[in-house]
Amino acid sequence: MKRILVTGASGFVGRRLCAHLVKQGWQVGAAVRGTSAVSLAGGIDWHVVPDIGPQTDWSEALAGIEAVVHLAARVHVMHETAMEGLREHRRVNTEGTAALARAAVHAGVQRFVYLSTIKVNGERTSDKPFTEADAPDPADAYGLSKLEAEQQLARIAGETGLATAIFRPPLMYGPGVKGNFRRLISLVRRRIPLPLASISNARSMLCVDNMVSAIEAVLGRPQPVSGTFLVSDDHDLSTPELVRRISVAMGRNPLLFPCPPSLLLAAAGLAGKGGEARRMIESLRVDCGKLRRELQWNPPVSVDAGIAAAVHWQLQKTNPPDTRSPGHE
Repeated sequence: MKRILVTGASGFVGRRLCAHLVKQGWQVGAAVRGTSAVSLAGGIDWHVVPDIGPQTDWSEALAGIEAVVHLAARVHVMHETAMEGLREHRRVNTEGTAALARAAVHAGVQRFVYLSTIKVNGERTSDKPFTEADAPDPADAYGLSKLEAEQQLARIAGETGLATAIFRPPLMYGPGVKGNFRRLISLVRRRIPLPLASISNARSMLCVDNMVSAIEAVLGRPQPVSGTFLVSDDHDLSTPELVRRISVAMGRNPLLFPCPPSLLLAAAGLAGKGGEARRMIESLRVDCGKLRRELQWNPPVSVDAGIAAAVHWQLQKTNPPDTRSPGHE
């Protein structure tokens, strides 16, 4: 049985990954920020790591570990200056990742899997999807810190021989999703008409269970895997089509009406939501052909099944089933 350490184990991907690996018979160590996460699941060796940075002590968590999956990261934080954001992103995402990789080498770890982001490639595509061969073009502090972490890992791997596999996922969704995807589910549930019918784009997404499957594909290979892999559901959707599929998962008709995308962008800019609007309007396509070819990987969960799982989870949280016994007031 292989022993694996998962950082960010209480997060969106970490919860699903740890539960899946335990079910498959892996011996899992989980690094979390606080003790409140320790009760998330049984069969896991929990390690509380209050902060990730260049000075983090990983020795206890890495004892006896053969592989590390590094999911923990610092994402966007509201109301901070650009300089503060870049400094903190680098401390956690770049320097913290490098420190963990060096500690892993010192502890005898053989494999290191890193969850990066498609933001390393950029924010949008035009005539062709992103591939691993494209020149990086991060547009914000988060994407830049992730690129720099990848570069640090490549340097460490070259010096030590640590097998390092890097994933760059696009928007992830599934049970427990937050952010724009969750807000879109809420808008459809509340039957709010959406001015998105005129948008003609194509965006790659990734069901969280497909991300878990891709990570397991790397971990389960007899020989250690190194390299950078773009990963997606391999089924791109336009924004109106996404709304339609969310509506179908709820058993409803989509409520969409046309509005010029330029007008949507202008209105969103005035409201301070320009970035969110661009992500709804622009295309971002990902080519996961390398992952398919080199690891013989295919996404096990279809887009419709993944969307349905996310929708049903959100509906249950919004309208929990009535578990009262008959006659109880």
